[in-house]
Amino acid sequence: MEYRNLEFHPAKISPDPEIKYSMILRGILCFIAIFFLITLKISAQESESSDELFIKARKLAFDDKNYTKAIAITKQALKQSPDYADIRIFLGRLYTWTDKPDSARIEFKKILEKNKGYEDLYLAYGSLEYWNNNSAEALKIVSEGIKYNEKSESLLLLGAKIFMDLRKFDEANSTIRYLLKQNPNFTEARALAGTLGNIGAKNRIGLSYDYVYFDKQFDDPWHLGSIDYSRQTGIGSLTTRVNFANRFKTNGTQFEVDFYPRISKTFYAYMSGGYSGDVGVFPEYRTGFSLYANLPSAFEAEAGFRMLSFSDQTWIYTGSVGKYYKNFWFNLRTYLTPSNNSISQSLAFSTRYYFGGANDYLSFGIGTGLSPDNPRNNLLYNNGNAYKLKSNNISLGYRTSIKTTNILFFKASLENQEYIQDTRGNQVEFGIGYMKQF
Repeated sequence: MEYRNLEFHPAKISPDPEIKYSMILRGILCFIAIFFLITLKISAQESESSDELFIKARKLAFDDKNYTKAIAITKQALKQSPDYADIRIFLGRLYTWTDKPDSARIEFKKILEKNKGYEDLYLAYGSLEYWNNNSAEALKIVSEGIKYNEKSESLLLLGAKIFMDLRKFDEANSTIRYLLKQNPNFTEARALAGTLGNIGAKNRIGLSYDYVYFDKQFDDPWHLGSIDYSRQTGIGSLTTRVNFANRFKTNGTQFEVDFYPRISKTFYAYMSGGYSGDVGVFPEYRTGFSLYANLPSAFEAEAGFRMLSFSDQTWIYTGSVGKYYKNFWFNLRTYLTPSNNSISQSLAFSTRYYFGGANDYLSFGIGTGLSPDNPRNNLLYNNGNAYKLKSNNISLGYRTSIKTTNILFFKASLENQEYIQDTRGNQVEFGIGYMKQF
């Protein structure tokens, strides 16, 4: 059969009526099925309870970070339960996280009209104002919340942060001390107390004395003393210090300034400088800088440098990671000293066990290498490549406060040091100090 001889004329063919009606019927049935499925899906969504929608919205927000969809579902839940405070607070938090503070305020104020005294509301609303640099308003909100929830750890902790932001350090200290008295294992309060310790006291004077004995390296012991005064300024704590030392039967004096500027709610810095005309007893110049970051989960990180100047300059770079956990503070620090062909490294681990406030603790440390922050040993950076020689050290300390404003501390350390290549000696240090805050 040859297909080219066949001719088709579709227009001339009349369709079978049964086929035509069958096609129309199938189309109608298909449309009805689709409409039914869509209706069923919508009906199923509408049949979900407000609690089920709340759970779904939280999962979208916390697990998927899909805040837009979480807001839509939260609004749907509120249509069913407009007076459900937890859901409306969550909507306010979602607006806070998506940088819509005005929308968040509207939701929080709606709850305040009907639910005064609800702890989570004051926490969410106060946090909104605090993180939007409106600490004066945040303090009003949190203070009202504490009236209804006097022992709320979360509200009191937020209140302490707000006091710090407003430079009301006495109130912040009082709040932290109360929290730690009620719950010594409160990790977040312990971490805040550590930060507050650097910037909190308005005035402080201090005295200290260290005695260092050498079994081999030097014939005579070293004597080191200091007197300092700290003042809390509008942007951070400023300390001036005079150090005295007798080394190699020679007396010397060094003048230092330390500054802890507060940069933001997360960051603060350490800036330090020192000068001495008695080179050999002290470095001629010393400088230091570190940037600290208060991180989530009570972590703290630091990065910075130190410089010691004798006849030549020695630059040392430092970094550390700290962590508060209940009554403990842990810190791991390294110092890196570059030279022409290598980098010398020292490593130190220290921990504290707090048995009271920020100035009540036992400390323990262990490490290798020299520390430029330790006035006992930083002079040894002047001895050529002495900082590359091996050393191991261990230390213990005790600090306690008496009626809050008086602080006593004691320390002892043992260091086994290679002061000449392949030749080691021991040095023992005992120290005592006193500080008065007012």
